[in-house]
Amino acid sequence: MCEYAFNELCQARPEWTGDDYAFLQAGDMAAFHQALPGYAPTPLRSLPALAAKLGLAEILVKDESQRFGIKAFKALGASYAMYRLLKKQWQARFADPFTPASFQDRHVLETLGSFTFCAATDGNHGRAVAWTARKLGQRAVIYMPADSVPARVESIRGEGAEVELVAGTFDLCVERCARDAAKNGWQAISDTAYPGYGEIPGWILLGYTSIFVELEGLLHGPMKTGVDTVILPAGVGGLAAAGAFFYSKRYGAKRPFLICVEPVSSDCFLESVRFGKGEPLPTRGRQTSIMAGLNCGVPSPLAWPFVRDAYPFFLAVGDRFAEEAMRRYYHPLKGDPRIISGESGSSGLAALLALTRVDKLVAIRSKLPLGPTARVLLVNTEGDTDPENFKKVIGDL
Repeated sequence: MCEYAFNELCQARPEWTGDDYAFLQAGDMAAFHQALPGYAPTPLRSLPALAAKLGLAEILVKDESQRFGIKAFKALGASYAMYRLLKKQWQARFADPFTPASFQDRHVLETLGSFTFCAATDGNHGRAVAWTARKLGQRAVIYMPADSVPARVESIRGEGAEVELVAGTFDLCVERCARDAAKNGWQAISDTAYPGYGEIPGWILLGYTSIFVELEGLLHGPMKTGVDTVILPAGVGGLAAAGAFFYSKRYGAKRPFLICVEPVSSDCFLESVRFGKGEPLPTRGRQTSIMAGLNCGVPSPLAWPFVRDAYPFFLAVGDRFAEEAMRRYYHPLKGDPRIISGESGSSGLAALLALTRVDKLVAIRSKLPLGPTARVLLVNTEGDTDPENFKKVIGDL
């Protein structure tokens, strides 16, 4: 099962101005990440054989499966948000500057005092917060749905964090995290915004733009992006919004065609585009996809305007396409490199496969820039974060 919608609200030159978008003026994200120990740009991989099979000129994959050794892109957002938070607190108390080097200075951190960072997660964001907190020598408490994959729970505990399992969905974890943070004086590091809480999700969004900055000079030129189509997944929308902001700011009306992909059981952005009249709506699905990182019921109100204004096409795919994409990455066609991709990480390729397999999608493909001259960029957002299911899926190609 797959669903799609063309977005009548998409703008040729979207602009996000006013006080709510003042955070977009920051430009230190890439420099901050480059200063972190262990930083290296993640690879851009080409799949020429698969591109030919799918009737495309080129498929390029930005492979985030080994970012900072935690198997997902999320460390870019969490670390930058926590840096900006500490920088803001330092500047409120001291005249000395707070730099990326300060973020790693034990004396500076001791001067600021102790923190307990908390976050809600389906896995990757929570591990990124826990990883950053451990680097800072601080406590982390992470809230996860009670039915989370044990391997994802243990990977977070392996970063030294405490894990609280919550009966219910990711959205209930967000609510519990916010309540406990307010009650205990903790600092929530949430990648979704809610009333009274928008600054940190904005910093997380900016942190994700380093993915695209790394492609400058390699793929993206000063006047042309080097690709026709970019497919990005949406959970609460942070990465999709980061792509919208980056490409709209750099290229305006000449930005690539942006496609937003979600699971059919967690298609809150697709629902919002179809029926929201410009406002975000919750999914009507049960949020049961194997694409756990995308099992989010409501768009982040901070991410929503970026995605609404910059994406002309939305697609929701079933789990079987995610599984097929995982297998195709792992068992590539002759000459293509192997890519380790988890369930959520495979979503971009799942979208491409669905567009060649599902009759109603094949019928509208000619309306998309996915013809024989098209160059398509995907982001593999995670590696095998559920090793047991990964082995089960890739073993039966």
